[in-house]
Amino acid sequence: MAAPTSDRLILPRYRRDPEGTHPPLNSPGYGSTSLRHPKEPLVLLPQQLTEVTGPLLGPGRVGELDNDLTRQHEGEPVGQRIVVHGRLLDGDGRPIRDSLVEIWQANASGRYRHIGDQWPGTLDPNFTGLGRAVTDAEGRYEFTTIKPGAYPWRNHDNAWRPAHIHFSVFGTAFTQRLITQMYFPDDPLFFQDPIFNSVPDEKARQRMISRYDHSRTTDHWALGFEFDIVVRGREASVFEEEEDDE
Repeated sequence: MAAPTSDRLILPRYRRDPEGTHPPLNSPGYGSTSLRHPKEPLVLLPQQLTEVTGPLLGPGRVGELDNDLTRQHEGEPVGQRIVVHGRLLDGDGRPIRDSLVEIWQANASGRYRHIGDQWPGTLDPNFTGLGRAVTDAEGRYEFTTIKPGAYPWRNHDNAWRPAHIHFSVFGTAFTQRLITQMYFPDDPLFFQDPIFNSVPDEKARQRMISRYDHSRTTDHWALGFEFDIVVRGREASVFEEEEDDE
């Protein structure tokens, strides 16, 4: 092994995403942000070895059925079966391999399996709504799941969230853990959803909407949807928090 040329730790630097890509931390239309957004200026913390050398993932870290949410129980869940697939990419379009992608979602009636969700949507005993996968050498991931339903929430009068799936992704380091939401094409509830509409840039909002993929749709089995996630750059996906990386 060649001797290192320097004993300095070379820390990654990231390009800033274009203005308007991410929602502001305080979005007046989304009521709870007024209670939880930072009230003081953000403090930049130096990244050390722990933050820039992980996570390390690979075979054995994810179970056989972790990416198939329709086979995690004895019976089949109720609802439209779908295959959600895509690629995890960096700002230069390069695949991010061996990276953990996690999802969580409501069931077909729009209800989460969570003690805090008590609206009278049907609770499906055969659907937990949690999945995870590790990207391959080309940055590809895939989940088989059930299309989630819309659900009511208390943000404003007659408020309903569009059908969506939450995604958590890691880039090449723990400090790059990012969370976003995937929506479905032509949802009639986009017009009144303050989370979707908190993103200022129209093109960025469109990147939160998956694409129907007929090539991955299987006859008499499942509809296919494609959703690529770009961690940084001009085509970055929309994430729930804006960071200061300088």
